[in-house]
Amino acid sequence: MTRNPDKPASAGPRKPGPATLCIHAGATRDPATGAVMPPIHTSVTFAQSAVGEHQGWAYSRNGNPTRDALERCLAELEGGARALAFASGMAATATVLELLDAGAHVIAPHDGYGGTYRILHDVRPRSAGLAVSCVDCCDLAAIEGAIRPQTRMLWLETPTNPLLRIQDLAAACALARRHGILTVVDNTFATPLFQKPLEAGADVVMHSATKYLGGHSDVLGGFLVAATAELGQRLHGLRSVAGGVASPFDSYLLLRGIKTLALRMERHAANAQSVAEYLAGHRRVRRVHYPGLADHPQHALARRQMRGFGGMLSFEIEGGAAAARTFLERLRVFTLAESLGGVESLAGYPAAMSHSAMPAEQRRAAGIGDDLLRLSIGIEDVADLVADIGAALG
Repeated sequence: MTRNPDKPASAGPRKPGPATLCIHAGATRDPATGAVMPPIHTSVTFAQSAVGEHQGWAYSRNGNPTRDALERCLAELEGGARALAFASGMAATATVLELLDAGAHVIAPHDGYGGTYRILHDVRPRSAGLAVSCVDCCDLAAIEGAIRPQTRMLWLETPTNPLLRIQDLAAACALARRHGILTVVDNTFATPLFQKPLEAGADVVMHSATKYLGGHSDVLGGFLVAATAELGQRLHGLRSVAGGVASPFDSYLLLRGIKTLALRMERHAANAQSVAEYLAGHRRVRRVHYPGLADHPQHALARRQMRGFGGMLSFEIEGGAAAARTFLERLRVFTLAESLGGVESLAGYPAAMSHSAMPAEQRRAAGIGDDLLRLSIGIEDVADLVADIGAALG
């Protein structure tokens, strides 16, 4: 058969697009039955034909077929060697910190998630003698200036929670690698659809899967994705000892949520862009924090580093704390609640909610004021979201 000269020769198998990967990554179809979704294996233990001879699973804390399917999916989405699913994002964070010996030093963002702040400042210094320096991780000179002989980990979070600041992943990871420092990146806000930290040189990616990966506010979960098989095996051993594994049913819910991740993230980001532009032009709004706006300080970096700007934004309202609380009371479509990343739009007040554990002085130094409001933009009709915000602003 003669090849059509107008048709280019095949360059090999086409790499699947992100939406295709969300549905097919990890080969999660059940080979025994052909079911397109893996079954929920609730068994805690598995039969052995002889001592140490089994079908790949012995005890569910170490490995479970449903959880394994989810982990294969996430490893492929992030481009890592191995993924590990946890009962929550904080369980994942606690486990990756177990890579460090007592007395190690960690560098972390001064404007990051409040739960990360608590474990780094209130828990691990007491239990493991951990030393922590919180700096502006958007400033490479600040990171380098904080490095000590005992520094073993650089913790990055981009976009940051709640100020949506963007850190230069490639430059920060290269800096850490030159100093022999492990880099961990919280990729919760961006998801694997909009950002791939491992491609930028990170060693481990962390997710609170409760947020966008699950996507429906009905499941707790967390992930670590390791760049290498060796690091993945170390983390697997630590998780098996610490025990904070994702349950089979939660693993099923997370895998189900990931199937629609690409569609949801497209809508989240489009809605967030419209809401951010509306807020930026409102007389009662002092400042909007959203990397999709041209006047965002790291807009150019976000365009270069990310495939989309995400569904989270925050803004500073005229009138301070009293005005912020009045705004929240007037909302009707948005729900005042903790968490983020679900299909429904949520509003939060970081100073008294997600970042309440941070001392007020440190919140102010990081730019998290009493006039700051955080919005998780859902997938509702954007006109309804804008109308709700407009009515609440008055």
